Amino acid sequence: MTFSRDKLGLLLGFAGVVLFGGTLPVTRLTVAWIDPLFLTAARAAIAGCTGLALLIALRRPLPPRALWRNILLAGSCTVVAFPALMALAMVSVPAAHGGVVLGILPLATAAAATVVAHERPSGGFWLASIAGAAIVVVFVLRQNDTLALATGDLYLLGTVVAGGFGYALSGQLSRSMPGWEAISWQVVLFLPLTIAASLVLWPASFADVPAQAWAGFAYVSFVSMFLAFFVFNAAMAIAGVARVGQLMLLQPFVIVALALPINGEAVELATLGYAAAVVATVIVGQRMRVTRG
Repeated sequence: MTFSRDKLGLLLGFAGVVLFGGTLPVTRLTVAWIDPLFLTAARAAIAGCTGLALLIALRRPLPPRALWRNILLAGSCTVVAFPALMALAMVSVPAAHGGVVLGILPLATAAAATVVAHERPSGGFWLASIAGAAIVVVFVLRQNDTLALATGDLYLLGTVVAGGFGYALSGQLSRSMPGWEAISWQVVLFLPLTIAASLVLWPASFADVPAQAWAGFAYVSFVSMFLAFFVFNAAMAIAGVARVGQLMLLQPFVIVALALPINGEAVELATLGYAAAVVATVIVGQRMRVTRG
């Protein structure tokens, strides 16, 4: 029974990774036409309205007072920091490059899980995650002209930190409520802020925004900001934050695969090689023990 539930959790986690994987290329496409900070605020506001409508329609009661602190902390990461830093990074960094950098997310999620979810990954698990992160760092330095991080890479590293804590906190909340409800309360809690920010940052004109940018706007608002969390939060509640979070190491393949059709980015064999090396650490890490608190 436990084995089958773990398999279900990992399957849902992979589906969430695929949905999240479209976020980076689509954001890269959209910020070419829409201001990244406005995009961050507007997508969260739309998700907040959607979440509010769903909570009202299903007559969900307010969460217990003890959970509001974690909802606020999780929302600070998932609603504000993560999408804002990602959008700023995509102004100057190719989507395929960013996708490999986000391979560090499982390490950040596992680290955050030791703090917020009281999970205790084994030494082998940590070694596998650190190996994946090291591969990503080498990739980033190889892509730059000098042995230094570009501004876009710094934004991406901030995205990784925010994402790690956001996923871990959301996974913890999903032990007390359904995953869809956890993300719904997060976007609803920040709704007054995101609506106000959207109005302040409202562009002077949308006349030049093409249809594909609007499609990207819709994707990050309804899928990246909302639907994908339903799936991924449920996966973490079933199979554990650290173990499901490590599936994010598979995300580079998804992003690299989408960067060509969405962004017109040529895919280098070296990029695929680094992505393959990162995926190898997933296979190893999934065999390692993770004790849940």
